[in-house]
Amino acid sequence: MGKTDIHKLPLGNCNCYLIKQEGLVLVDTGFANQKDNFLRRLEGLSITPKDISLILLTHGHYDHIGSAADLRKLTGAKIAINYRERDWVEQALKRLPPGIGFPGKVVALMTRVMALMVEFPRCPVDLGLEDEVFSLRPFGIEGTVLYTPGHTWGSMSVLLDTGDAFVGDLAMSVMPLRFNSGMPSLGDDRNTVKESWRLLLDNGARTIHPAHGHSFSADVLKKGLSG
Repeated sequence: MGKTDIHKLPLGNCNCYLIKQEGLVLVDTGFANQKDNFLRRLEGLSITPKDISLILLTHGHYDHIGSAADLRKLTGAKIAINYRERDWVEQALKRLPPGIGFPGKVVALMTRVMALMVEFPRCPVDLGLEDEVFSLRPFGIEGTVLYTPGHTWGSMSVLLDTGDAFVGDLAMSVMPLRFNSGMPSLGDDRNTVKESWRLLLDNGARTIHPAHGHSFSADVLKKGLSG
């Protein structure tokens, strides 16, 4: 395995990740109107946008897909998302799950109010991924995309052979009214979240890279499964 470079790119209130091995893959695109921010960050890394071959959207919430159209045009990369949420991207839909626990219900209300003020362009999807394991080797990355529902029913995670897992909102460490890492504040089903955590752990996840907050050890998920 060659060298792996992981660059966290905050694009609005969402951590997107650029993974560099033989190829370059971007995980999520952040809020709308992040193109200039994205270009500045790439310039600082001496990376050319056209070298990015794939943009993997972990799920279809507006804070993850808002700049998909702009970054697709800028990079020429293929856009991939689970087939269940393909129309969220292509029709610019603003779907949101319920809150998990009382703090999550407060966050859910906040995100719904925010959604009223959010607009983002539609974006064609090039790859509507099924639930089977999707290899990233054709894109120059030693890793796979796994179907990891729970936050949404179409959520997916990138798991590298290094043990680095990019999980979108399947787990998080920073959101309003939360004080530790682990269970997301929002989600369609708490038990399904835990089943997806177990899948990641069983496949060798060591470090969790969430879209909200700092990266943390996969041991946090192990503890969460027993709690």
